[in-house]
Amino acid sequence: MTNLLSIENLRVSFPTEDGTVKAVDGVSLTVNSGETVAIVGESGSGKTVTSLSIMGLHKKGSTIIEGSIKINDGGTIKDVVSLNDEEIRDIRGRAVAMIFQDPMSSLHPYYKIGNQLSEAYEVHHEGGKKAAHARVLEMLDLVGIPEPAIRAEEYPHQFSGGMRQRVMIAMALMNSPRLLIADEPTTALDVTVQAQILALLDKLKKEFDMGILLITHDLGVVAQVSDRVSVMYAGQIVEEADVDSIFYTPRAPYTLGLLKSVPRIAASNERLKAIPGQPPSLINLPQGCAFSARCEFRHLSPQDCAVVPVELHGDITGHKSRCHIPLEVRNSTFDKDLQELR
Repeated sequence: MTNLLSIENLRVSFPTEDGTVKAVDGVSLTVNSGETVAIVGESGSGKTVTSLSIMGLHKKGSTIIEGSIKINDGGTIKDVVSLNDEEIRDIRGRAVAMIFQDPMSSLHPYYKIGNQLSEAYEVHHEGGKKAAHARVLEMLDLVGIPEPAIRAEEYPHQFSGGMRQRVMIAMALMNSPRLLIADEPTTALDVTVQAQILALLDKLKKEFDMGILLITHDLGVVAQVSDRVSVMYAGQIVEEADVDSIFYTPRAPYTLGLLKSVPRIAASNERLKAIPGQPPSLINLPQGCAFSARCEFRHLSPQDCAVVPVELHGDITGHKSRCHIPLEVRNSTFDKDLQELR
């Protein structure tokens, strides 16, 4: 495996009149070729801000970015944080590409699909329109769009939601990037189309030997396609491990809360077990654990969770979690809830 992305201690904040919004606070993660790494968490946890930072899409004048985001560009390691605008544009779409959340708003309604895909290719190639058109047809066919020569002459409104998402995938892969960021790629799609899109991404990952960073709040999607998972809350990673460990032996109370909030067929008559309360303000975060006010297990901690800072700790397996409660206490306490989920 080749390391394609290495993020170290990433901090992203936005100064406002009310104070500084700490959207991402000390995030570190890696993505290797041939694997899918998921970032999961509630809305506002920092998932999309992290992905936009990788693409260099934050406005530098109104954003403070610290840490490093190293991308493998054909063997050359480039730190997005230190690159200028021209250097970022050179790797964007070529070394790293992104599938954005809403395919309808991401595609221009007034331009034909083929023209939009051609533009993505021509930015990084000098082969002319003929080569670009050939690449468009090749990619539309690759992502499963029938009659690509005809569909390339159509507009976004003539495509279904699932087909528009396939177009976005084709656009992201026009220049054969090794690293692909998929931000909520199945949002607003029905279950059948969702399964098709996920199967397509998995197929293309193997074909291109890509690494995929999947941004989602859907634990079902995470279970289906991910190799490793980072769980984010209030701008921090609170747990990271391989996908089986996250689902079968979670160590962070927040991760367990997410698992308990997933509807289960066997418990169709029960009310959903939602996590109580609301996420904290990113302008005024507690000094200690950001999840402490909502945690049902905080009484088990020997520390004052809201006041004492807590670090991300792990073991030799790479399973890391952020919690003051002793690990053996968490394991025995969580076991009852996990038995009910199985």
